[in-house]
Amino acid sequence: MIVTLNTPKHICNIAKKILILLSIGISACLPLKAWGNKIDTHEYQFKNGLRLIVKEDHRAPTVAHMVWYRAGSMDEVNGKTGVAHVLEHMMFKGTKKVKSGDFSRMVAAVGGRENAFTAKDFTGYFQQIEKSKLADVMRLEADRMANLQFSDDEFLKEIQVVMEERRLRTDDNPNSLLRELMMATAFTSSSYRHPIIGWMNDLQNMKPNDARQWYLDWYAPNNAIVVVVGDVKPLEIKALVEKYYGPIAAKKLPERKPQIEPEQKGVKRANLKAPADSPQIMMAWKVPKLDPKKMDETDPYALAVLSAALSGHDNSRLNRELVRNKRLANNASASYDPISRGPELFAIGATTAKGQSVSDLEKGIWQTIQEIAVNGITEAELKRIKTQLLASQIYKRDSIFAQAMEIGSAEIAHVSWKNLDQIIERIQQIQSEQVKAVAKQYFIADTLTVVTLDPQARTVIANPKPPLPFPNSLRH
Repeated sequence: MIVTLNTPKHICNIAKKILILLSIGISACLPLKAWGNKIDTHEYQFKNGLRLIVKEDHRAPTVAHMVWYRAGSMDEVNGKTGVAHVLEHMMFKGTKKVKSGDFSRMVAAVGGRENAFTAKDFTGYFQQIEKSKLADVMRLEADRMANLQFSDDEFLKEIQVVMEERRLRTDDNPNSLLRELMMATAFTSSSYRHPIIGWMNDLQNMKPNDARQWYLDWYAPNNAIVVVVGDVKPLEIKALVEKYYGPIAAKKLPERKPQIEPEQKGVKRANLKAPADSPQIMMAWKVPKLDPKKMDETDPYALAVLSAALSGHDNSRLNRELVRNKRLANNASASYDPISRGPELFAIGATTAKGQSVSDLEKGIWQTIQEIAVNGITEAELKRIKTQLLASQIYKRDSIFAQAMEIGSAEIAHVSWKNLDQIIERIQQIQSEQVKAVAKQYFIADTLTVVTLDPQARTVIANPKPPLPFPNSLRH
């Protein structure tokens, strides 16, 4: 199921994660170190390879407990796409000690909420609970890390649920189909080209043992990170993790073979015909991501600022130029997420205004980018962007769940929690000339992929939505 925060039983990888992870530091009235992670965050490594990260937040007697597995759709092989997400569903089907469906009921019985999420880079599970009940949910989560069991009949029922999810959320949704086409067209060898939910033919032919083997391969303490944020004492959490997760044996993990994307040497184009109301376009360029070994490289931070300059505000460039001034589009947005295990795209999506053509809209997008490549962005824009990112950071740090998501999603991509404040500082230092430079360097035809939606007649009229951002995760 495509993630939306108000949809039951799933949680999102956080579309526009850049607004959370790449946030400007606090203004002069409050030093940046006041927002630091290092003093109240603690990391432990256990003999079985499990890593634990604990962050103290004593504002309320609650705690978020997350288990992150470095096993997402990018780790799947051809013919078995979607198995990571299917296994996530099966993780609620019980163990030797817990009956199918009882996991969620037991968490609810002690006043907690829980869910799971599958993304290209990972699969994660979480519970948010009153702090005195943490041991209860940790015991349940550790149990299914080691002792999952499900029948063939349960699998056959659940795979039908997943296929129906694909029909509703992808096959019957032109926006989702267009995003799917974009990823499949932009990437040649990278497994990012496959949808998280999987291709329908792979789901139709998936067997119970495919899901079981995925579990046996990847669900191990040496492939997991436990993140705990809330009203806790780190050494007490360490003792709990040692008690419940410590006895689980490490495994020999499958070899992760590199699937290096070959250099693109020309524009790629694809067109989709699907029932829809208006033509749409998506344009995506291959751009760099954050390299955990080269955190001082400035291009990803400048690209983040460029993304915020283009969209996310009523007076952002895409909305101002394409929607209001030129009236080429009904809506337009940009998407860039520099923290990932695989290759990265900078994408722009838009829906044409009535009477306008996709080709004219594409030209308008190019003109908007080239204006920045020639003249950069104004100081007023830069100040607005940094203020906007700061507001996002403040909002995120008001939630123990969002803090746990920030830590886990960074760590799974090998970006240390210790570097999160460095990211904030780096984005604070970005200037207009650096934004101008990345717009000029990376927004070229040779790295561009363009997909368009050719709308076909349909009986149900829906309000067209911009086709961005990319769906980064699925919910249980």
